[in-house]
Amino acid sequence: GGPRPLPGQEVSVKVLGALEDGGLGERDPRLIFVPGHGDVVQALELGVPTMQPGEVSFFLAAFPYAYGRPGREPDVPPEAPLLFEVTLLEVRDGPDPQSLPPAVRLRLGSQRRERGNFHFARGDFAAALRSYRLSLRALDGPATAPPGPEEEEELREQRVKCLNNCAAAELKLGRAEEALAACEAALRISPDNGRALLRRGQLLAEQGRDAEAALVLRRALELDPASKVIHTELSRLAKRQSPPS
Repeated sequence: GGPRPLPGQEVSVKVLGALEDGGLGERDPRLIFVPGHGDVVQALELGVPTMQPGEVSFFLAAFPYAYGRPGREPDVPPEAPLLFEVTLLEVRDGPDPQSLPPAVRLRLGSQRRERGNFHFARGDFAAALRSYRLSLRALDGPATAPPGPEEEEELREQRVKCLNNCAAAELKLGRAEEALAACEAALRISPDNGRALLRRGQLLAEQGRDAEAALVLRRALELDPASKVIHTELSRLAKRQSPPS
């Protein structure tokens, strides 16, 4: 018994997931996650908050609430429903990411970014963006234990990757201004990041800010002179700026 998990609390569960043929598609004796953070399949995200510690529940999940249309190689086939047997082992307050050591923040940030990539590959761009933002929350800000030089550099690299991924997800959601803001945040950390420069140049061009776009794209070309994409973007801008003959 005991209270159900509250928003932001961390849970530990024992999970078994059975396929229709009786095979096991999921087995984890102690899976730890925060409901609502997008780190697990939807069946667990939605089901576990209804449980009390010590309770055993069964959730029959259609494929959108399990591993989606693609499934999960090699053990979950495409469009496979799963029957989950879940035991709620423990509920506790979730840790403040900024109170964690740098190595743990890096691991947590990487896990959440990879989960975002999982959602992105399946076309769930809102869930991907949520995971990327949670990754940034783990990676950003001051920490009680200052990182060493190598950890600080890795934190910076992870932030830039995550911001670039945020920009990609925002674009998929049709939010160009938010995508541009994510690119600019990445460039404040790493001014010569080629991916952020290219996307920023493309977004500026789409807004008709051709002079700014050309400057950004020329800088991207200096960093990657062989890029066909950048050459194409600059050629398109040049044609647009040329007076009609």
